[in-house]
This record gives sequence, structure tokens and C-alpha cells, in this order.
Amino acid sequence: MRFLMSAIPLLVLLASVPALGQDTKAATPKADPVKESAPGPLATGEQRLDNLFMRLRRERSTEQARAISSEIREVFTISGSATVDFLMESAARAMNDKRYGAALDFLDQVTLLSPAYVEGWNRRATLHYLLGNYPKAMSDSARVLALEPRHLGALAGVAGILQETGHDQHALEAWETYLSHYPADRDAQKQILELMNKLAGQKT
Repeated sequence: MRFLMSAIPLLVLLASVPALGQDTKAATPKADPVKESAPGPLATGEQRLDNLFMRLRRERSTEQARAISSEIREVFTISGSATVDFLMESAARAMNDKRYGAALDFLDQVTLLSPAYVEGWNRRATLHYLLGNYPKAMSDSARVLALEPRHLGALAGVAGILQETGHDQHALEAWETYLSHYPADRDAQKQILELMNKLAGQKT
């Protein structure tokens, strides 16, 4: 629990960065039509992500937004390494079979071989969460958010752990950051409303 408490300020700080960036963009008088165009076939993963997150922030249809978020997840899974892909697939099979020790070994290798690969850290954070090891899940989520502050899975995971451990104000901030990237997510809207009502009740 001591580690969890020390990790919270770092995670909240990381989560606050994209929200500030969004405010700056919102103040721009007119969007650049070139940046709004869909990236071509030679676009980098970062360019694709920028375009997808821009679309996700503007999309108000729940169904369309869900499709865009799925595209974002697919981009994050691209490692560019056959070895890493094999290890990730092996970890996924082990997790499905509930062979968590083997899955952890595979994911440890992924983070060692490719420390800049966001999804390796995120998948390992998910595994630590399933094992009930919240401090390690938070630590890996911090690595994810340091690499990609907009990572929806990591933001939701952090928010969920903070809620489960009774850190409601920090959880609310994490969900708000998540919603700044994915405003059409009804589940996140519901979580924020519940937390706001809970916190308001604690003040009365």
C-alpha cells in the first residue's frame, strides 16, 4: 500500500498532461485542414494515432467512437518485431489458459526486449491487476502513460485501481482525463457521475 500511495501523485501528474494539451488545442481559432485529413498508407504509427485521437475527441456517436477506439488499440499492438509479436501471442494464450506465471515470464521478456513498446507494459499491468498486485499494476501503468499519456486502457486501469482502493478524488481526475480523449464513452461518463455524487455526499 505504501508503494501505491507513492505512485498516485505521479500517475495523476501524467494523466493531467493530455488534458492541458487539449485545452491549448481547443483555443486554436481554426483547425488546420491538412492535419485533419486521413493519414496516407505511408503514415507512421504516431501520425495514425494523432489522427485517430483527434477523431475520437470529436466523435459523439457511441458506436462510431467505439470503432475508432478499436482502431487505436490495434495501432498500439503493432510492435514491429516478430519476436515481440510471438511473445505477446504466447502471453495471451497463457493468460487465456490462466497460466499466469508463464504469461508474466513472456511479458517480462517483452519489456526487456522492447522497453518503448507501450502495449507490453500495458499487458503486464493488466496481468498484475488480475493477480491482485495493484502496486505493480500501477507501476507498469505509469510506464505506459510516460510513453503515451493518451493510452485509454492505462488511464481506465489507473482510475479503476484508484476507485477500488478508496482514492476517489484521484480516480475522478483520471476518469476526467480519460473522457477528455474519449468523450463518447458512456461507461466513463457513468463512473464520473457516480464519483462526483459520492464525493459531494462526503462533503455534506
